[in-house]
Amino acid sequence: MEKAVLKPKRDYSVRRRHPWIFSGALAENSAAGSGDWVEVVSSGGETLGFGWHSPQSQIRVRMVTFGSSAPDEKTVEGLVAAAVGRRAEFFADAGTNAVRLVNAESDSLPGVVADYYAGWVVCQFTSAGAEMRKGEIASALMTFAPFCLGVSARNDVDVRAKEGLATEPGFEVLAGGEPPELVEIAEGAARFYVDVRKGHKTGFYLDQRDARAVVGPLGNNGDVLNCFSYTGGFGHCCRICGANNVTQVDVSRSALELAKKNEGLAHICDSNVEYVEADVFAYLRKCRDEGKKFDLVILDPPKFAESKSQIMKAYRGYKDINLLAMKLLKPNGALATFSCSGAMTVEMFDKMVQEAALDAGREFQIIARTRQGSDHPVTLGFPEGLYLKGIILRSMT
Repeated sequence: MEKAVLKPKRDYSVRRRHPWIFSGALAENSAAGSGDWVEVVSSGGETLGFGWHSPQSQIRVRMVTFGSSAPDEKTVEGLVAAAVGRRAEFFADAGTNAVRLVNAESDSLPGVVADYYAGWVVCQFTSAGAEMRKGEIASALMTFAPFCLGVSARNDVDVRAKEGLATEPGFEVLAGGEPPELVEIAEGAARFYVDVRKGHKTGFYLDQRDARAVVGPLGNNGDVLNCFSYTGGFGHCCRICGANNVTQVDVSRSALELAKKNEGLAHICDSNVEYVEADVFAYLRKCRDEGKKFDLVILDPPKFAESKSQIMKAYRGYKDINLLAMKLLKPNGALATFSCSGAMTVEMFDKMVQEAALDAGREFQIIARTRQGSDHPVTLGFPEGLYLKGIILRSMT
């Protein structure tokens, strides 16, 4: 096994179990191939752990294990088994049959995401080491994921290009059977169809499960505006919880069409749910100009910032939509606002919301905060794993 030797005084983050080693921390380039195991060694020769080599990425090594014990042919299988085992409570609870089984670095499998939808597992492999071992990972998932019917992979993730991996659209069956065109999942009283081949991420926003449970009851007896609605998750939960009217807004016609199908699954088919194909920024301005008001506005936009270099532009975008949404609220109305941009810190997100409220001339109380669900854990040594943040506000005016 080749070694990756750190420069003097560049071992601090590794000793604190941060999984990323950037190219600038290495004394010289390793001779290891793309995806190969490397032994990470301090400048003094101490073995600090083992990781996967990514010669085309700025993140040159992604740590998998820490300490002096070298990995063997069972290491990856054992890590998959452990990750699945930590989700046991989800399979014991009949409330849902959709859960994240592997959450990348936070499950010691960098670049590996595996989501479970009613027996079908869909993966994304975004590191060279994960791509090299996708067959091994799929086999382990078939073995350890309860009632697993098949494991597939999607390669349409832009970040793969940073690892020198192909990013063409495609759906690859790795083990077991091929899933149906739409997979039906349960989430409490709600039911959703998931397009595992072409839907966002692996098909559904599992990370917002807890937030949907919090936000749904806020729509009771009210008029709800669900922006960036995708396939209707938040809006349908509000309707199930007794919302009078729900407006679902998204720029994607196909997402809205699937949202309508999900409405049928939830048995809430009536004229009280409206679907609007529109740019959310433009639609919010249109509502403002027409004097429309809502009891609850939900903002769950896609990632506005892919990196720190884009954060200020993203900040302005978040502030714009939040300011507009605040102006659309009725007295005592509620705003549920979210950011999935990892580069947008919690502190920065709070500051943006506060500035939007001041500009809107509205006074708000924070009534809840949300994060990604417990099946999307964050290790103490990898704070970057906390990417999803939400604030639920109640207007005092």
